[in-house]
Amino acid sequence: MSEQLTIRLPDDLSRLLDEAAVRLRRKRSEVVRMALERFLHVAKAEPAGRRVESLLGSLETGVADLAEKHREYVLENLRRGR
Repeated sequence: MSEQLTIRLPDDLSRLLDEAAVRLRRKRSEVVRMALERFLHVAKAEPAGRRVESLLGSLETGVADLAEKHREYVLENLRRGR
């Protein structure tokens, strides 16, 4: 059984939807269904943290004590205007 849903979109989101519909050669309603299905499947599949888990700790900063003194480094960079 189909169910109808009515939503209000901000102008900028409506324009993006129109552009996607033209680009994909689909109706606006089809694009919304595709996006909603994708969003719900991704959200259901796994927590966001798990999707980036393999990246944690994988970047080399060259700062040996960054984890211990991160607050000091952040404040220092803020003072410098970075």
